[in-house]
Amino acid sequence: MKSRLPLSQALVWSPLWAAGVWLPTAVLAAQAPPDLLLARDWPASATPAGFLVSEKFDGVRALWDGQHLRFRGGGVVAAPAWFLARLPARPLDGELWLGYGRFDEVSALLRRADPDDLGWRALQFRVFELPGAPGSFAARAQQIEALVAETAWPQLVAVAQQPLADLTALRQRLAAVLAAGGEGLVLHRADAPYVTGRVEVLYKLKPVQDGEAVVIGHLPGRGKYEGLVGALRVRDETGQVFLLGSGLSDAQRRQPPAVGTRVTYSWRGRTATGLPRFATLLRVREPGL
Repeated sequence: MKSRLPLSQALVWSPLWAAGVWLPTAVLAAQAPPDLLLARDWPASATPAGFLVSEKFDGVRALWDGQHLRFRGGGVVAAPAWFLARLPARPLDGELWLGYGRFDEVSALLRRADPDDLGWRALQFRVFELPGAPGSFAARAQQIEALVAETAWPQLVAVAQQPLADLTALRQRLAAVLAAGGEGLVLHRADAPYVTGRVEVLYKLKPVQDGEAVVIGHLPGRGKYEGLVGALRVRDETGQVFLLGSGLSDAQRRQPPAVGTRVTYSWRGRTATGLPRFATLLRVREPGL
């Protein structure tokens, strides 16, 4: 576990104390990926006691360092000046979100070098973490709510966190989120300090599991896909190599994602050898996002 962001990432955190948080004092590397906390898959029969539960929003993750808004990959978001001016000076971690089922619209909006002002006025920055802040996650969640209330700007939203007593309550909460058009839940240990990496304090719960992988090759198609790409050979974050044949569009089979491209895939359980079962391409991740 890491209790502070390392100097190798895009930020340097000074010991300047203000309102109980560490403040960013310099931006060192414009494209260095920030070291963030990443979610594990929730164990099916585990109890949510000791966790705070929130909805998982299908947007684009972004980190505000007090001066720049950055993608998870480290690139700077080309946000309108008026949007950045409304953000508080404290570092924020959250999701840029337009609404249910609108991920592609968010992605297209954020890829523009010249910000679409109308689109940005519909966008929300949904905040779920205060990078580098001391104390437990429960305390940081309260700080986020107070900060958002003080800002009083509808486009800055504190992601609601709630304790759930047992597995039955967790299942009911998941069902309600899915019925409303959401994609799942996030569980964060209430007593956890601020840490980064894929550690056992943050989990995601979705009806279909998903993950990320890097394209390392292409397999030729057969039958109706003769002359096209039949599958992508990919390597996931644990180093496992497998094929993604389902989910590719005809256009992607004609011009497949290049080697080195990051993709998101869905899966249901694992095989006896530990590989994801029924792996299906969900989307190709744009560079830097």
